[in-house]
Amino acid sequence: MTKMMRFGVSMSADLLTKFDRLITTLGFANRSEAIRNLIRERLVQQEWKLDKRETIGTITIVYSHEVRELTERLTELQHKFYRQIISTMHIHLDRHNCLEVIAVKGRGKDIKRIADRLLSTKGIKHGRLTTTTTGKKLR
Repeated sequence: MTKMMRFGVSMSADLLTKFDRLITTLGFANRSEAIRNLIRERLVQQEWKLDKRETIGTITIVYSHEVRELTERLTELQHKFYRQIISTMHIHLDRHNCLEVIAVKGRGKDIKRIADRLLSTKGIKHGRLTTTTTGKKLR
């Protein structure tokens, strides 16, 4: 078990009131857990800036399967990056539109490059790269 440390934080009453409202809305049990969450989020952001650290994320795309050759282009790109793409999930949203969620793992800059290629493919209606961490360096 990790040793817990206490420390003090000073801030204006107005900022603290806003923070307390936010953590209540988000469902945090207490200020400590909310602050730990904020710190972890910043550490994950920093992890993505380091070239050699392994990171993970998801690339989510929405597109119409009726766009000529789009499905083939997406499949071709995914095969090109098979080392970083660890899983995909394909969902039929309606008669025309599909959602793909692509789980990726590797160096942050490589994953970003893959996301940029997929998201800039002609015919993609919307997409987003969501970044996270393997959790190996967080407690």
